[in-house]
Amino acid sequence: MKKIIFLFVITLLMAACSSEPHYVLKGKIDGSDSITFFLQKREAGKIFTIDSAISKKGSFTIKGGAVDYPQLIQLVAGDTRKRTSFYLENSEITITGSLDSLFKAKITGSKTHDEYMSFIDSNRPLSERYAKTYIEYQSASQSGNAAKVAELEKQADSIQTEMTNLQKNFVRNNPASYVSPSILGSLSYQMEAEEIESMINGLDTAIAAIYQVKSLKERVAAMKAVAVGQKAPDFTMNDVDGNPVTLSSKIGSKVLLIDFWAAWCSPCRKENPNVVKVYTEFHKKGFDVFGVSLDQKKEDWVKAIADDKLTWTHVSDLQYWSNAAAKMFAVSAIPANFLLDETGTIIGRNLRGEALYNKVNEVLGAKK
Repeated sequence: MKKIIFLFVITLLMAACSSEPHYVLKGKIDGSDSITFFLQKREAGKIFTIDSAISKKGSFTIKGGAVDYPQLIQLVAGDTRKRTSFYLENSEITITGSLDSLFKAKITGSKTHDEYMSFIDSNRPLSERYAKTYIEYQSASQSGNAAKVAELEKQADSIQTEMTNLQKNFVRNNPASYVSPSILGSLSYQMEAEEIESMINGLDTAIAAIYQVKSLKERVAAMKAVAVGQKAPDFTMNDVDGNPVTLSSKIGSKVLLIDFWAAWCSPCRKENPNVVKVYTEFHKKGFDVFGVSLDQKKEDWVKAIADDKLTWTHVSDLQYWSNAAAKMFAVSAIPANFLLDETGTIIGRNLRGEALYNKVNEVLGAKK
């Protein structure tokens, strides 16, 4: 009798253990025999492998412990670029598809992924309209039809605004969805600190505690530190000759533009003539530029300076998007710039073309 009771207790314990939160991922990917599949996630700008499994005749199973919350991850086929994204959570998830079109794989069993696909479906009509407009734009641009290009640019901008509003509405209307932080993260690159903070404050407490939102809060803090009215933080970086130059050594001009750019950045190169124009007209009256490059190759950086006739001081750590100054100034897209007065206080941000000219003209009291 004691033996029977003992076995009963063991059975209960095993059942309790198996009921602990966990995930099971079952894959059926045609054409993937003997392929190693990796589960990977991106965090803090780095990619981490969570688990892996080798497919046998196209099938594989990955069993893992509990995940703290649904996370957007990727299933990657070996060392190829073939992959698909989905939300991993504590459930049995099935991925069905073909290796040649892994990005189109069907994912079932994840409630959060279902929410994400519902959002994608709601955005699809706008995405299709934008794609059609872009094709027409390319055709008009190649044929030199300037009037049509201008018309299509306005249409594209209007569609982008609709898409942005749709995404913002999803975040506002789904404060408890683990999809919302991902959408907000993408939106944040085109939003001001106050709006990002307001949307974060609208999220449920559990959602606001996850890594993505904590990262967004850090970004908001960084953005506020370099807002108009704040003193620009100092930094030191090498110039093209390898000599260290501090930002503070350049402050003192009546107006100083910190210009974040790169040789590989087409919009930056298109904006450079505008900066040259302002520099040429106002340099003798107290305007200066401090160029900060997000390049990786010194030769490309130096050549672009010469080609675009950028005759002011330039610095870089050649670390691409990991550029220390860009991180300090919360730069997430280039071209980006900060206009400082003679005390080092930020008096303008991301001023381009006519807007830059007018602001410098206003501050220096010059007349056209």
